[in-house]
Amino acid sequence: MSFSIEKREKGYLLFTITRSEKRNAVNYDVMQGLTEAISLMNDPTIKALVITGEGDQAFCSGGDLSVFHQLQTKEEAYGMLSKMSHILYALATLTKPTIALLNGTAVGGGCELAAACDFRLAREGIRAGFVQGKQAITTGWGGGTILSEKLPAARSMKLLMEAEIQTAEYLKEAGFIDQVYSNNYISACETFMEKLLAVDLKVLESYKMMWILKWEENKLRERIEKEVRNCSVLWESESHHKYVQNFISKKMQK
Repeated sequence: MSFSIEKREKGYLLFTITRSEKRNAVNYDVMQGLTEAISLMNDPTIKALVITGEGDQAFCSGGDLSVFHQLQTKEEAYGMLSKMSHILYALATLTKPTIALLNGTAVGGGCELAAACDFRLAREGIRAGFVQGKQAITTGWGGGTILSEKLPAARSMKLLMEAEIQTAEYLKEAGFIDQVYSNNYISACETFMEKLLAVDLKVLESYKMMWILKWEENKLRERIEKEVRNCSVLWESESHHKYVQNFISKKMQK
């Protein structure tokens, strides 16, 4: 299994990507796991969803290029990108609070996954960044569009366009990270959620709906679709294929 799902006694669901040997990169199995976790959130005894990665090296390193390098054309890329974009949209519009628990590095699609959550906690010393620009593509799972809803324009543009890996402290100042922790990741997350989990579920859902309705009015789903299609076109470019080939070659040499 590439993931684990655990219902915790404090009233939240813990989803963990269990691919530490692949720096918790997303493959189709992880996509299926996220879909299952989102479905399980219908349980009225669960108030929040926490997403994290196995180990202490990586939260999520984005899409697994050792799997997705087989996607050559924009049509092939679109199938994968669209599938994940629907998952991230479902995650963003979940009526219960969601927390990305960055226990390690988050790059590329890993930051898109984190952006789709309501809150982001990061371990002190970790680094993260929307590095897609260095791969000759844009965000393609909807993360860029979602980020534009959550941060001021200049800040979200800078994070996306510079395509740099930044420190947790820098990202907190930019507004992407809500809290930096230094103790045990589960303890830190439960402390962060303590007051939230004490509130009645109907209240939490009613508040979350305020943002969901705003995003529906702003046509978030339609805008994400345009992001996916734009990324699909860039995916089949020579520049991106060259990046992927170099990436795979370096992996094979290790």
